[in-house]
Amino acid sequence: MATTEHPPPSRLRSWMLEGLSDMGKSGGHTGPHAEPEPPHQGQAWWRVMCLTGVDYFSTLGYQPGIAALAAGLLSPVATIVLVLVTLVGALPVYRRVAEESPHGEGSIAMLERLLSFWQGKLFVLTLLGFAATDFLITITLSAADASTHLVENPHLTGTLHNHQMVITLILVALLGAVFLKGFLEAVGVAVALVGVYLALNVVVVMVGLWHVVTAGHVITDWSSALTAEHGNIFAMVGVALLVFPKLALGLSGFETGVAVMPHVKGDPGDTEERPTGRIRDTKKLLTAAALIMSVFLIATSFITTLLIPEKDFESGGPANGRALAYLAHDYLGGVFGTVYDISTIAILWFAGASAMAGLLNLMPRYLPRYGMAPHWARAVRPMVIVFTLIGFLVTWIFDADVDAQGGAYATGVLVLISSAAIAVTIAARKAGQRGWTIGFAVISAVFLYVTVANVIERPDGVKIGACFIAGIILVSLLSRLARAFELRVTSVTLDAMAERFIRDIASRKIRFIANEPDRRDKAEYRDKIEQIRADNDIPGEDFVFVEVTVLDPSEFEASLTVRGEVLHGRYRVLTLESSSIPNALAALLLHVRDTTGCTPHMYFEWTEGSPFHQFLRFFLFGQGEVAPVTREVLREAEPDRARRPRVHTG
Repeated sequence: MATTEHPPPSRLRSWMLEGLSDMGKSGGHTGPHAEPEPPHQGQAWWRVMCLTGVDYFSTLGYQPGIAALAAGLLSPVATIVLVLVTLVGALPVYRRVAEESPHGEGSIAMLERLLSFWQGKLFVLTLLGFAATDFLITITLSAADASTHLVENPHLTGTLHNHQMVITLILVALLGAVFLKGFLEAVGVAVALVGVYLALNVVVVMVGLWHVVTAGHVITDWSSALTAEHGNIFAMVGVALLVFPKLALGLSGFETGVAVMPHVKGDPGDTEERPTGRIRDTKKLLTAAALIMSVFLIATSFITTLLIPEKDFESGGPANGRALAYLAHDYLGGVFGTVYDISTIAILWFAGASAMAGLLNLMPRYLPRYGMAPHWARAVRPMVIVFTLIGFLVTWIFDADVDAQGGAYATGVLVLISSAAIAVTIAARKAGQRGWTIGFAVISAVFLYVTVANVIERPDGVKIGACFIAGIILVSLLSRLARAFELRVTSVTLDAMAERFIRDIASRKIRFIANEPDRRDKAEYRDKIEQIRADNDIPGEDFVFVEVTVLDPSEFEASLTVRGEVLHGRYRVLTLESSSIPNALAALLLHVRDTTGCTPHMYFEWTEGSPFHQFLRFFLFGQGEVAPVTREVLREAEPDRARRPRVHTG
């Protein structure tokens, strides 16, 4: 038989789809990270903490300014509320998440296990939309703040003034270029960046506190103005609670902390089922990061509020988006200030890299399993281009403004934290831990309030999140539709009785009858054989029935187990469980062909009803008009007609 020669793929296509054939395989790698090392070969928890820290600690670059804009003179009090919520709320939640999902799946995987069928898939897709909001806004907001540090540097402001948008786009493009070349998260680089950045911040904080203490009137003026504006301490706390949702950016980093768990070195006795050492050290990681960040948040909000005039925090002001850099230049000189700017730009840019890596690891973890990703979406480089272009769009929409993107970022962060709080509440309840259940329920209520308040105050965040959700769901459903006729059975296993049936009929002619089980009585099978013989004009009763039970039609790929049984002393029946009847039948036929070397035949009867309605039944529920769909799955799986199993319909 003549074969058609296909031209070799272009070099560009091969480069773009490099590694695609390995994606999704068992143990295969589906992201830009190095494969997690075995527990005894991982990294020390404090080093992995720095990997989380490039995202978490880098928020010091803009958090004090955002807090000052949101709370004004009340910024230190509001920041203390933020720290309390972090230590009493977010930290216990994510310590429990680390315990429940020790392989880095996070809270989304915990909630995924609670729901099945399509409602579970749609729920996960919704959470993925908010996660995409979180990570993408991390990229664009960090790039915008890095460009702010460049533009506002006293040595460069004359040259770069009014070019912040261009600089931000260049930084986003540069990030994409790094991933197009190939990116491997370097823990060593993260340790160096975090170490230098925190050391410089210690210097700025110490100098700032020295100026506050030595200029005694600063504290007096601040406390007098605060009392005059808010009255008493109870009024201050009340206002701080009201403005707290605007400070939610200070809670970012916890989801990343859980995501990097596979890189944490565990104990030699750790197993994949129960990596006790990894869980313990990840809890140390989360606790240490939260404590370090809490100290810096309180100290920086205090010195920036007392030492920087309020008008300088406003949009266009020299402290907007760079409050600590403003103090570094003002009190430590241009050289130290420039070094601080360079360190801040580096860690902000690396925070964007961490977010991009998170995106590239998050999407393949779920969408391919659902059949909801285009074929090329499993390769890193095409997705880098997609995310980079989306980053350009978000930057343009928000005009590279740090403050304007804060709402969208906070929404993504808060939705993920709220979902994590709900997940651990359910986990505690299932474990029968009444005290933890009540505690986590209270924390969930607090985060849900903060999320709702943030959405009401800054609806841009939920609008952007809704756009990502709609986009992910639309692309996912279109991809599922495009892959509807793909053979998605990963393996076929026959029990001893089923193998005996196949060996027996292989010596003659292999004939199967597709049967939708009903009463499964003797009359059902007798009538079915008579109908098939009459419709197809074939003699004899040498048939094997095949019956498929649909379990979860929303699942995409799965293995297939075939069991044989003899009913009523004469009828041989193969029973299968699958998410799709046509795919299960096609997989069985191909397996029988490959193991016996014979061409199997399968007989169907037509299903009554509209073809469009029947296709929807197949798409959503794995049933519908089975015969033509089975034939189409076989056609796509086996292009050679001579070797293709036969489908007969009467």
